[in-house]
Amino acid sequence: MGISTLADTLTRGAEQISSTVSGAFFEPVIRIGVTGLARAGKTVFITSLVANLLERGRMPGLVAAHEGRIAAAFLQPQPDDTVPRFDFESHLAALTAPTPHWPDSTRAISELRLSLRVRPAGLLAGLTGPRTVHIDIVDYPGEWLLDLPLMDKSYAEWSAETLDALQRRDIAASYLAEAGEVDASGAWEEPQIKALADTFTTYLNAARQKGLSGIAPGRFLLPGEMAGSPALTFAPLAKPGGTGRRSLWREMERRFEAYKSQVVAPFFRDHFSRIDRQIVLVDALEAIHAGPPAVADLQDTMAEILSAFRPGRNAFLSRIFLGRRVEKILFAATKADHLHHTQHARLTAFMEALTGEARARADFQGAETSSIALASLRATVEETREHDGETLGCVRGTLLNADGSAGKQAAFYPGALPDSPASLIAAARQGHEAWLDQDYQIMKFAPAPLALKPGMGPPHIRLDRAAQFLIGDRL
Repeated sequence: MGISTLADTLTRGAEQISSTVSGAFFEPVIRIGVTGLARAGKTVFITSLVANLLERGRMPGLVAAHEGRIAAAFLQPQPDDTVPRFDFESHLAALTAPTPHWPDSTRAISELRLSLRVRPAGLLAGLTGPRTVHIDIVDYPGEWLLDLPLMDKSYAEWSAETLDALQRRDIAASYLAEAGEVDASGAWEEPQIKALADTFTTYLNAARQKGLSGIAPGRFLLPGEMAGSPALTFAPLAKPGGTGRRSLWREMERRFEAYKSQVVAPFFRDHFSRIDRQIVLVDALEAIHAGPPAVADLQDTMAEILSAFRPGRNAFLSRIFLGRRVEKILFAATKADHLHHTQHARLTAFMEALTGEARARADFQGAETSSIALASLRATVEETREHDGETLGCVRGTLLNADGSAGKQAAFYPGALPDSPASLIAAARQGHEAWLDQDYQIMKFAPAPLALKPGMGPPHIRLDRAAQFLIGDRL
Protein backbone atom coordinates (compact mmCIF):
# COMPACT_ATOMS: atom_id res chain seq x y z
CA MET A 1 0.00 0.00 0.00
CA GLY A 2 1.50 3.35 -1.07
CA ILE A 3 1.72 6.37 1.18
CA SER A 4 -0.99 8.22 -0.77
CA THR A 5 -3.31 5.21 -0.59
CA LEU A 6 -2.70 4.86 3.14
CA ALA A 7 -3.36 8.56 3.70
CA ASP A 8 -6.55 8.37 1.66
CA THR A 9 -7.71 5.36 3.66
CA LEU A 10 -7.01 7.09 6.98
CA THR A 11 -8.78 10.26 5.83
CA ARG A 12 -11.86 8.33 4.78
CA GLY A 13 -11.79 6.43 8.05
CA ALA A 14 -11.82 9.71 9.99
CA GLU A 15 -14.69 10.97 7.84
CA GLN A 16 -16.57 7.73 8.53
CA ILE A 17 -16.13 8.09 12.30
CA SER A 18 -17.23 11.73 12.19
CA SER A 19 -20.30 10.89 10.13
CA THR A 20 -21.21 7.96 12.38
CA VAL A 21 -20.91 9.95 15.62
CA SER A 22 -22.87 12.87 14.14
CA GLY A 23 -25.65 10.58 12.94
CA ALA A 24 -25.84 8.72 16.23
CA PHE A 25 -26.06 11.73 18.56
CA PHE A 26 -27.49 14.59 16.48
CA GLU A 27 -29.52 14.41 13.26
CA PRO A 28 -29.59 10.87 11.89
CA VAL A 29 -28.84 10.30 8.22
CA ILE A 30 -30.14 7.34 6.21
CA ARG A 31 -28.37 6.74 2.90
CA ILE A 32 -30.57 4.80 0.50
CA GLY A 33 -29.09 3.36 -2.66
CA VAL A 34 -31.52 3.08 -5.55
CA THR A 35 -30.52 0.97 -8.50
CA GLY A 36 -32.03 -1.42 -10.98
CA LEU A 37 -31.41 -3.20 -14.20
CA ALA A 38 -32.19 -1.60 -17.55
CA ARG A 39 -35.63 0.01 -17.88
CA ALA A 40 -36.64 -0.95 -14.33
CA GLY A 41 -37.86 2.59 -13.56
CA LYS A 42 -35.29 4.07 -11.16
CA THR A 43 -35.94 7.69 -12.10
CA VAL A 44 -39.71 7.33 -11.76
CA PHE A 45 -39.32 5.51 -8.44
CA ILE A 46 -37.23 8.27 -6.86
CA THR A 47 -39.43 11.03 -8.28
CA SER A 48 -42.64 9.45 -7.02
CA LEU A 49 -41.13 8.49 -3.64
CA VAL A 50 -39.93 12.03 -2.95
CA ALA A 51 -43.20 13.57 -4.18
CA ASN A 52 -45.19 11.23 -1.94
CA LEU A 53 -43.01 11.99 1.08
CA LEU A 54 -43.50 15.71 0.51
CA GLU A 55 -47.27 15.23 0.12
CA ARG A 56 -48.17 12.16 2.16
CA GLY A 57 -51.86 11.64 1.45
CA ARG A 58 -51.21 8.39 -0.41
CA MET A 59 -48.75 6.92 2.12
CA PRO A 60 -50.85 5.03 4.71
CA GLY A 61 -48.40 2.13 4.72
CA LEU A 62 -45.66 4.41 6.10
CA VAL A 63 -46.52 4.22 9.80
CA ALA A 64 -45.10 7.62 10.78
CA ALA A 65 -47.15 9.27 8.01
CA HIS A 66 -50.30 7.32 8.91
CA GLU A 67 -49.95 8.39 12.55
CA GLY A 68 -49.42 12.02 11.54
CA ARG A 69 -45.98 12.18 13.16
CA ILE A 70 -44.19 13.65 10.12
CA ALA A 71 -44.62 17.35 10.79
CA ALA A 72 -42.80 18.58 7.70
CA ALA A 73 -40.75 17.39 4.74
CA PHE A 74 -38.42 19.55 2.68
CA LEU A 75 -35.58 19.25 0.20
CA GLN A 76 -32.13 20.43 1.19
CA PRO A 77 -28.74 20.75 -0.51
CA GLN A 78 -27.06 17.36 -0.67
CA PRO A 79 -23.91 16.80 1.41
CA ASP A 80 -21.73 15.73 -1.54
CA ASP A 81 -20.85 18.82 -3.56
CA THR A 82 -19.09 16.85 -6.29
CA VAL A 83 -22.07 14.59 -7.09
CA PRO A 84 -24.78 15.86 -9.48
CA ARG A 85 -28.15 16.58 -7.88
CA PHE A 86 -31.03 14.33 -8.87
CA ASP A 87 -33.23 16.59 -11.01
CA PHE A 88 -36.44 15.95 -9.09
CA GLU A 89 -38.28 19.03 -10.28
CA SER A 90 -37.75 18.36 -14.00
CA HIS A 91 -38.69 14.70 -13.67
CA LEU A 92 -41.86 15.53 -11.73
CA ALA A 93 -42.74 18.15 -14.36
CA ALA A 94 -42.45 15.48 -17.07
CA LEU A 95 -44.86 13.20 -15.21
CA THR A 96 -47.39 15.93 -14.38
CA ALA A 97 -47.37 17.85 -17.68
CA PRO A 98 -50.65 18.22 -19.63
CA THR A 99 -49.22 15.59 -21.98
CA PRO A 100 -47.10 13.56 -19.55
CA HIS A 101 -44.08 11.54 -20.63
CA TRP A 102 -41.59 9.27 -18.94
CA PRO A 103 -38.42 11.09 -17.85
CA ASP A 104 -34.98 10.17 -19.17
CA SER A 105 -33.36 7.11 -17.65
CA THR A 106 -30.44 7.07 -15.22
CA ARG A 107 -27.07 7.38 -16.98
CA ALA A 108 -24.82 8.52 -14.12
CA ILE A 109 -24.78 8.82 -10.36
CA SER A 110 -26.86 11.53 -8.68
CA GLU A 111 -28.05 12.35 -5.18
CA LEU A 112 -30.89 14.12 -3.37
CA ARG A 113 -31.40 14.95 0.30
CA LEU A 114 -34.91 14.95 1.75
CA SER A 115 -35.27 15.98 5.39
CA LEU A 116 -38.21 15.01 7.62
CA ARG A 117 -39.29 16.65 10.88
CA VAL A 118 -40.64 13.72 12.89
CA ARG A 119 -42.40 13.69 16.23
CA PRO A 120 -41.44 10.74 18.49
CA ALA A 121 -43.85 7.92 19.24
CA GLY A 122 -44.67 5.98 22.41
CA LEU A 123 -43.31 6.99 25.80
CA LEU A 124 -41.04 9.67 24.32
CA ALA A 125 -43.91 11.53 22.65
CA GLY A 126 -44.49 13.85 25.58
CA LEU A 127 -40.85 14.18 26.64
CA THR A 128 -39.04 15.32 23.53
CA GLY A 129 -39.87 17.51 20.58
CA PRO A 130 -39.63 16.75 16.87
CA ARG A 131 -36.28 15.74 15.46
CA THR A 132 -34.88 15.97 11.93
CA VAL A 133 -34.07 12.83 9.97
CA HIS A 134 -32.11 13.26 6.74
CA ILE A 135 -32.69 10.83 3.87
CA ASP A 136 -29.94 10.85 1.26
CA ILE A 137 -31.11 9.09 -1.90
CA VAL A 138 -28.27 7.91 -4.14
CA ASP A 139 -29.28 7.00 -7.68
CA TYR A 140 -26.87 5.01 -9.83
CA PRO A 141 -27.16 2.83 -12.94
CA GLY A 142 -27.71 -0.87 -12.34
CA GLU A 143 -25.02 -1.60 -14.90
CA TRP A 144 -22.48 -0.16 -12.45
CA LEU A 145 -23.69 -2.52 -9.73
CA LEU A 146 -23.03 -5.49 -12.00
CA ASP A 147 -19.37 -4.47 -12.12
CA LEU A 148 -18.77 -4.92 -8.38
CA PRO A 149 -18.35 -8.72 -8.53
CA LEU A 150 -15.47 -8.14 -10.97
CA MET A 151 -13.38 -6.89 -8.04
CA ASP A 152 -12.86 -10.48 -6.86
CA LYS A 153 -12.11 -11.93 -10.31
CA SER A 154 -8.97 -12.15 -12.39
CA TYR A 155 -9.02 -11.48 -16.11
CA ALA A 156 -8.63 -15.22 -16.74
CA GLU A 157 -11.62 -16.05 -14.50
CA TRP A 158 -13.81 -13.35 -16.03
CA SER A 159 -12.88 -14.36 -19.57
CA ALA A 160 -13.63 -18.02 -18.94
CA GLU A 161 -17.03 -17.28 -17.34
CA THR A 162 -17.99 -14.76 -20.03
CA LEU A 163 -16.99 -16.93 -22.97
CA ASP A 164 -18.89 -19.86 -21.46
CA ALA A 165 -22.05 -17.72 -21.33
CA LEU A 166 -21.48 -16.42 -24.87
CA GLN A 167 -21.28 -19.96 -26.25
CA ARG A 168 -24.97 -20.41 -25.35
CA ARG A 169 -26.17 -17.21 -27.05
CA ASP A 170 -26.75 -16.79 -30.77
CA ILE A 171 -26.29 -13.02 -30.54
CA ALA A 172 -22.65 -13.59 -29.55
CA ALA A 173 -21.73 -15.41 -32.76
CA SER A 174 -19.98 -12.42 -34.35
CA TYR A 175 -17.77 -11.79 -31.35
CA LEU A 176 -16.91 -15.46 -30.86
CA ALA A 177 -15.92 -15.74 -34.52
CA GLU A 178 -13.73 -12.63 -34.31
CA ALA A 179 -12.11 -13.67 -31.02
CA GLY A 180 -11.48 -17.16 -32.37
CA GLU A 181 -9.27 -15.78 -35.15
CA VAL A 182 -6.82 -13.84 -32.96
CA ASP A 183 -3.59 -15.13 -31.48
CA ALA A 184 -3.75 -14.08 -27.84
CA SER A 185 -0.13 -15.14 -27.30
CA GLY A 186 1.14 -12.92 -30.10
CA ALA A 187 1.92 -9.22 -30.35
CA TRP A 188 -0.94 -6.76 -30.33
CA GLU A 189 -1.91 -3.59 -32.16
CA GLU A 190 -4.40 -0.96 -31.01
CA PRO A 191 -6.79 -1.32 -34.01
CA GLN A 192 -7.05 -5.04 -33.25
CA ILE A 193 -7.98 -4.45 -29.60
CA LYS A 194 -10.42 -1.68 -30.52
CA ALA A 195 -12.16 -3.93 -33.06
CA LEU A 196 -12.56 -6.71 -30.48
CA ALA A 197 -13.86 -4.27 -27.85
CA ASP A 198 -16.33 -2.73 -30.33
CA THR A 199 -17.74 -6.11 -31.36
CA PHE A 200 -17.99 -7.19 -27.72
CA THR A 201 -19.82 -3.94 -26.85
CA THR A 202 -22.22 -4.55 -29.74
CA TYR A 203 -22.98 -7.93 -28.18
CA LEU A 204 -23.58 -6.36 -24.76
CA ASN A 205 -26.07 -3.89 -26.23
CA ALA A 206 -27.85 -6.71 -28.09
CA ALA A 207 -28.02 -8.73 -24.85
CA ARG A 208 -29.61 -5.81 -23.05
CA GLN A 209 -32.15 -5.31 -25.85
CA LYS A 210 -33.03 -9.00 -25.64
CA GLY A 211 -33.86 -8.68 -21.94
CA LEU A 212 -30.72 -10.35 -20.55
CA SER A 213 -29.37 -9.00 -17.27
CA GLY A 214 -25.79 -10.19 -16.78
CA ILE A 215 -24.07 -7.68 -19.05
CA ALA A 216 -20.80 -6.67 -17.39
CA PRO A 217 -18.68 -4.59 -17.75
CA GLY A 218 -21.49 -2.10 -17.29
CA ARG A 219 -19.52 1.02 -18.21
CA PHE A 220 -19.19 -0.33 -21.76
CA LEU A 221 -22.89 0.50 -22.10
CA LEU A 222 -22.66 3.87 -20.34
CA PRO A 223 -19.09 5.05 -21.01
CA GLY A 224 -19.67 8.81 -20.71
CA GLU A 225 -16.44 10.79 -20.84
CA MET A 226 -14.39 7.57 -20.67
CA ALA A 227 -15.50 6.36 -24.12
CA GLY A 228 -12.52 5.11 -26.10
CA SER A 229 -10.13 5.03 -23.13
CA PRO A 230 -7.89 1.94 -22.68
CA ALA A 231 -9.69 1.10 -19.42
CA LEU A 232 -12.88 0.63 -21.48
CA THR A 233 -11.21 -1.08 -24.43
CA PHE A 234 -10.78 -4.79 -23.71
CA ALA A 235 -12.68 -8.03 -24.26
CA PRO A 236 -12.65 -11.66 -23.08
CA LEU A 237 -10.25 -14.12 -24.70
CA ALA A 238 -9.45 -17.79 -24.26
CA LYS A 239 -6.17 -18.08 -22.35
CA PRO A 240 -3.34 -19.29 -24.60
CA GLY A 241 -0.52 -21.59 -23.62
CA GLY A 242 1.99 -18.75 -23.54
CA THR A 243 1.37 -15.22 -22.27
CA GLY A 244 4.52 -13.22 -22.92
CA ARG A 245 4.99 -9.73 -21.55
CA ARG A 246 4.07 -8.09 -24.89
CA SER A 247 1.29 -10.48 -25.82
CA LEU A 248 -2.29 -9.54 -26.61
CA TRP A 249 -3.44 -11.52 -23.56
CA ARG A 250 -1.21 -9.56 -21.18
CA GLU A 251 -2.39 -6.24 -22.61
CA MET A 252 -6.07 -7.24 -22.24
CA GLU A 253 -5.30 -8.36 -18.69
CA ARG A 254 -3.64 -5.03 -17.91
CA ARG A 255 -6.64 -3.07 -19.17
CA PHE A 256 -9.06 -5.29 -17.24
CA GLU A 257 -7.14 -4.58 -14.04
CA ALA A 258 -7.13 -0.85 -14.86
CA TYR A 259 -10.92 -1.00 -15.26
CA LYS A 260 -11.23 -2.54 -11.80
CA SER A 261 -8.84 -0.13 -10.07
CA GLN A 262 -9.72 3.11 -11.86
CA VAL A 263 -13.43 2.71 -12.63
CA VAL A 264 -15.03 0.13 -10.33
CA ALA A 265 -13.03 0.68 -7.14
CA PRO A 266 -13.62 4.48 -6.93
CA PHE A 267 -17.38 3.95 -7.25
CA PHE A 268 -17.32 1.35 -4.47
CA ARG A 269 -15.10 3.48 -2.23
CA ASP A 270 -16.80 6.85 -2.74
CA HIS A 271 -20.46 5.88 -3.00
CA PHE A 272 -21.47 2.24 -2.73
CA SER A 273 -19.64 1.49 0.53
CA ARG A 274 -21.48 4.37 2.27
CA ILE A 275 -25.00 3.04 1.66
CA ASP A 276 -27.16 1.95 4.63
CA ARG A 277 -30.24 0.63 2.84
CA GLN A 278 -30.65 -0.52 -0.73
CA ILE A 279 -33.54 -1.08 -3.11
CA VAL A 280 -32.95 -3.04 -6.31
CA LEU A 281 -35.66 -2.46 -8.93
CA VAL A 282 -36.27 -5.32 -11.36
CA ASP A 283 -38.45 -5.44 -14.47
CA ALA A 284 -39.41 -9.05 -13.76
CA LEU A 285 -42.31 -8.97 -16.21
CA GLU A 286 -39.94 -8.12 -19.06
CA ALA A 287 -37.76 -11.12 -18.16
CA ILE A 288 -40.77 -13.45 -18.03
CA HIS A 289 -41.96 -12.12 -21.37
CA ALA A 290 -38.49 -12.65 -22.89
CA GLY A 291 -38.59 -16.33 -21.93
CA PRO A 292 -36.78 -18.93 -19.78
CA PRO A 293 -33.21 -17.92 -20.83
CA ALA A 294 -33.85 -14.36 -19.64
CA VAL A 295 -35.26 -15.62 -16.32
CA ALA A 296 -32.24 -17.90 -15.77
CA ASP A 297 -29.93 -14.99 -16.54
CA LEU A 298 -31.86 -12.72 -14.16
CA GLN A 299 -31.58 -15.26 -11.33
CA ASP A 300 -27.82 -15.49 -11.81
CA THR A 301 -27.60 -11.69 -11.93
CA MET A 302 -29.53 -11.33 -8.66
CA ALA A 303 -27.08 -13.71 -6.97
CA GLU A 304 -24.16 -11.67 -8.33
CA ILE A 305 -25.74 -8.44 -7.11
CA LEU A 306 -26.23 -9.73 -3.58
CA SER A 307 -22.65 -10.98 -3.49
CA ALA A 308 -21.51 -7.40 -4.09
CA PHE A 309 -23.17 -6.06 -0.94
CA ARG A 310 -21.65 -6.15 2.52
CA PRO A 311 -24.82 -7.19 4.35
CA GLY A 312 -25.11 -6.92 8.11
CA ARG A 313 -26.36 -4.76 10.95
CA ASN A 314 -25.07 -1.20 11.24
CA ALA A 315 -24.39 -1.24 14.97
CA PHE A 316 -22.66 1.90 16.24
CA LEU A 317 -19.26 0.36 16.99
CA SER A 318 -19.19 -1.81 13.88
CA ARG A 319 -19.83 1.25 11.71
CA ILE A 320 -16.85 3.01 13.29
CA PHE A 321 -14.37 0.15 13.10
CA LEU A 322 -15.61 -1.94 10.17
CA GLY A 323 -17.35 0.63 7.96
CA ARG A 324 -20.96 0.76 6.89
CA ARG A 325 -22.87 -2.33 5.93
CA VAL A 326 -26.07 -2.58 3.93
CA GLU A 327 -28.51 -3.51 6.67
CA LYS A 328 -31.70 -3.66 4.58
CA ILE A 329 -32.11 -4.78 0.98
CA LEU A 330 -35.44 -4.62 -0.84
CA PHE A 331 -35.97 -6.35 -4.18
CA ALA A 332 -38.89 -4.75 -5.99
CA ALA A 333 -40.64 -6.08 -9.08
CA THR A 334 -41.72 -2.89 -10.83
CA LYS A 335 -44.64 -2.14 -13.15
CA ALA A 336 -47.13 -4.06 -11.03
CA ASP A 337 -49.80 -1.86 -12.61
CA HIS A 338 -49.32 -3.92 -15.81
CA LEU A 339 -51.09 -6.79 -14.00
CA HIS A 340 -54.50 -7.05 -12.36
CA HIS A 341 -54.16 -6.87 -8.58
CA THR A 342 -55.19 -10.54 -8.28
CA GLN A 343 -51.78 -11.45 -9.71
CA HIS A 344 -49.62 -9.18 -7.58
CA ALA A 345 -49.01 -11.85 -4.92
CA ARG A 346 -47.76 -14.19 -7.65
CA LEU A 347 -45.37 -11.52 -8.93
CA THR A 348 -44.02 -11.05 -5.40
CA ALA A 349 -43.63 -14.81 -5.01
CA PHE A 350 -41.68 -14.91 -8.25
CA MET A 351 -39.27 -12.26 -6.92
CA GLU A 352 -38.85 -14.20 -3.67
CA ALA A 353 -38.07 -17.40 -5.55
CA LEU A 354 -35.69 -15.60 -7.88
CA THR A 355 -33.59 -14.25 -5.02
CA GLY A 356 -34.27 -16.94 -2.41
CA GLU A 357 -30.85 -18.57 -2.08
CA ALA A 358 -28.91 -15.32 -2.19
CA ARG A 359 -31.30 -13.63 0.27
CA ALA A 360 -30.85 -16.51 2.71
CA ARG A 361 -27.11 -15.81 2.78
CA ALA A 362 -27.69 -12.09 3.39
CA ASP A 363 -30.20 -12.83 6.16
CA PHE A 364 -27.67 -15.13 7.80
CA GLN A 365 -25.14 -12.30 7.88
CA GLY A 366 -27.57 -10.04 9.73
CA ALA A 367 -29.14 -8.04 6.92
CA GLU A 368 -32.91 -7.82 6.51
CA THR A 369 -34.16 -8.57 3.01
CA SER A 370 -37.58 -8.54 1.44
CA SER A 371 -39.37 -8.65 -1.90
CA ILE A 372 -42.34 -6.63 -3.11
CA ALA A 373 -44.36 -5.94 -6.26
CA LEU A 374 -44.94 -2.22 -6.77
CA ALA A 375 -45.70 0.48 -9.30
CA SER A 376 -43.95 3.77 -8.60
CA LEU A 377 -46.51 5.60 -10.74
CA ARG A 378 -49.78 3.94 -11.62
CA ALA A 379 -50.37 4.25 -15.37
CA THR A 380 -53.38 1.92 -15.72
CA VAL A 381 -56.82 1.17 -14.29
CA GLU A 382 -58.27 -2.30 -13.78
CA GLU A 383 -61.27 -3.89 -15.39
CA THR A 384 -62.66 -7.40 -15.96
CA ARG A 385 -63.81 -8.90 -19.24
CA GLU A 386 -65.62 -12.08 -20.21
CA HIS A 387 -63.89 -14.29 -22.76
CA ASP A 388 -64.99 -17.82 -23.70
CA GLY A 389 -66.96 -18.09 -20.49
CA GLU A 390 -64.00 -17.01 -18.36
CA THR A 391 -63.63 -13.78 -16.40
CA LEU A 392 -60.27 -12.15 -17.13
CA GLY A 393 -58.59 -9.50 -14.97
CA CYS A 394 -57.33 -6.83 -17.38
CA VAL A 395 -55.63 -3.45 -17.18
CA ARG A 396 -56.45 -0.46 -19.34
CA GLY A 397 -54.10 2.36 -20.24
CA THR A 398 -52.65 4.53 -22.97
CA LEU A 399 -50.24 2.53 -25.09
CA LEU A 400 -46.74 3.89 -25.66
CA ASN A 401 -45.68 4.33 -29.27
CA ALA A 402 -42.23 3.30 -30.46
CA ASP A 403 -41.11 6.96 -30.50
CA GLY A 404 -42.16 7.45 -26.88
CA SER A 405 -45.37 9.35 -27.62
CA ALA A 406 -48.80 8.39 -26.29
CA GLY A 407 -50.90 6.15 -28.52
CA LYS A 408 -54.40 4.78 -28.25
CA GLN A 409 -56.29 3.50 -25.21
CA ALA A 410 -56.44 -0.27 -24.86
CA ALA A 411 -57.46 -2.96 -22.40
CA PHE A 412 -54.92 -5.75 -22.04
CA TYR A 413 -54.76 -9.24 -20.54
CA PRO A 414 -51.11 -10.29 -20.09
CA GLY A 415 -51.73 -13.94 -19.18
CA ALA A 416 -51.84 -15.49 -15.72
CA LEU A 417 -48.70 -16.09 -13.72
CA PRO A 418 -48.58 -19.57 -12.14
CA ASP A 419 -49.67 -20.08 -8.53
CA SER A 420 -46.18 -21.33 -7.74
CA PRO A 421 -43.16 -19.61 -9.27
CA ALA A 422 -41.27 -22.92 -9.11
CA SER A 423 -42.50 -23.84 -12.59
CA LEU A 424 -41.00 -20.67 -14.08
CA ILE A 425 -37.69 -21.10 -12.26
CA ALA A 426 -37.50 -24.81 -13.15
CA ALA A 427 -38.10 -24.18 -16.86
CA ALA A 428 -35.43 -21.48 -16.80
CA ARG A 429 -32.83 -23.66 -15.05
CA GLN A 430 -33.54 -26.63 -17.33
CA GLY A 431 -32.59 -24.57 -20.36
CA HIS A 432 -35.98 -24.35 -22.06
CA GLU A 433 -36.12 -21.82 -24.87
CA ALA A 434 -39.85 -21.05 -24.43
CA TRP A 435 -42.61 -21.53 -21.88
CA LEU A 436 -44.45 -24.81 -22.38
CA ASP A 437 -47.93 -23.86 -21.17
CA GLN A 438 -48.28 -20.09 -21.44
CA ASP A 439 -47.31 -17.11 -23.55
CA TYR A 440 -46.74 -14.13 -21.28
CA GLN A 441 -47.28 -10.78 -22.93
CA ILE A 442 -46.44 -7.24 -21.87
CA MET A 443 -47.39 -3.84 -23.18
CA LYS A 444 -45.69 -0.51 -22.70
CA PHE A 445 -47.96 2.20 -21.27
CA ALA A 446 -47.58 5.97 -21.30
CA PRO A 447 -48.10 7.83 -18.01
CA ALA A 448 -51.69 8.86 -17.41
CA PRO A 449 -52.55 12.57 -17.04
CA LEU A 450 -52.48 13.58 -13.36
CA ALA A 451 -54.61 16.08 -11.48
CA LEU A 452 -52.99 16.07 -8.05
CA LYS A 453 -54.95 17.55 -5.16
CA PRO A 454 -53.16 19.42 -2.34
CA GLY A 455 -51.61 16.93 0.07
CA MET A 456 -51.66 14.09 -2.46
CA GLY A 457 -48.63 12.68 -4.25
CA PRO A 458 -48.75 10.70 -7.52
CA PRO A 459 -50.82 7.47 -7.50
CA HIS A 460 -48.80 4.32 -6.94
CA ILE A 461 -49.00 0.70 -5.82
CA ARG A 462 -47.21 -0.22 -2.54
CA LEU A 463 -44.70 2.59 -2.67
CA ASP A 464 -45.68 3.36 0.92
CA ARG A 465 -44.84 -0.20 1.99
CA ALA A 466 -41.47 0.05 0.30
CA ALA A 467 -40.80 3.29 2.21
CA GLN A 468 -41.83 1.65 5.49
CA PHE A 469 -39.33 -1.16 4.95
CA LEU A 470 -36.52 1.20 3.99
CA ILE A 471 -36.93 3.99 6.56
CA GLY A 472 -39.90 3.22 8.82
CA ASP A 473 -37.80 1.90 11.73
CA ARG A 474 -35.80 5.15 11.85
CA LEU A 475 -38.89 7.38 12.03
